[in-house]
Amino acid sequence: MSARSYTIVGTGALGGYYGARLAHGGCRVRFLLNRDLEHVRRYGLRVESIHGDFSIAEPDVYGRCEDLPESDVVLIGLKTTRNRLLAELLAPASGRDAVVLNMQNGLGLEADVAKVVPGRTILGGLAFLCTNKVGPGHVKHLDYGDVRLAEYRADRRPAGTTPAMEAVAQDFREAGIGVELEEDLSVARWKKLVWNVPFNGLCVVHGGATDVVMTNPKTRELAEAIMYEVLAIAEALGHPIETQFVHRMLETTQKMSPYDPSMKLDFERGQPLEIEALYARPIRAAREAGIPCPRITALYEDLIRLDPAGGVARIDEADE
Repeated sequence: MSARSYTIVGTGALGGYYGARLAHGGCRVRFLLNRDLEHVRRYGLRVESIHGDFSIAEPDVYGRCEDLPESDVVLIGLKTTRNRLLAELLAPASGRDAVVLNMQNGLGLEADVAKVVPGRTILGGLAFLCTNKVGPGHVKHLDYGDVRLAEYRADRRPAGTTPAMEAVAQDFREAGIGVELEEDLSVARWKKLVWNVPFNGLCVVHGGATDVVMTNPKTRELAEAIMYEVLAIAEALGHPIETQFVHRMLETTQKMSPYDPSMKLDFERGQPLEIEALYARPIRAAREAGIPCPRITALYEDLIRLDPAGGVARIDEADE
């Protein structure tokens, strides 16, 4: 059993799954909850998984961030549309020696965390995971689940493999979660965007799961073209990714169970879309590097029109 304690900030499809896995594996895990608090107190956390169902009967749950004890690792599973709350949510749970593990999707997120809790060790966690939250305290794991870990440096240079990465990886592996360690967080983030940028947006715009995009020759071709635009931006910024990576992502998506990405589910629930972190920031980076990305920009504009929040993220607006 690990001596490290964890706090999960954002106990949804991702945070709920990994937090429950860690707790099931013997780690001390604290869950910060909002709407599900009373349900989870009464009935616990439930995970339906392709690797076997399990539940946490009496999870350690909290309804107020100010009541949280300090933990060794604070895992952020919060939607980026709620990142204005990061300072008040992270400060109570993360002491000066804490590791903050950011598992959100998008670009520049670790720098955002560093601003609100300076001095902490910050890791980026990139999950290739198919999970949905299907009810209060109830997560359904459909496919995959491995995590890539990398450490953040303010100068954006590769941090290599660090003790913090190895410690968290050990806990994840003991909980049955596959982990790979990445020396360069920037490259890892852009690799994640290779999948997230086309499939989150296209599944919203075309109203279908990943299989709908993949079985239609036009949308599959568009997804591939968007992936290559992501590669071009990353290379211009000094983070080259081999072209074979696109083919691997397409093959993996073809094989996976039909999956509704989180952005599609947010859209169907009438919730704000994570457009800023996943689209506006990469497009700004492309413009600064002088790299055209017409397909990503067109998808961004479609999502702005569809966003239940009213298209609040504009490319020409400065980051908050």
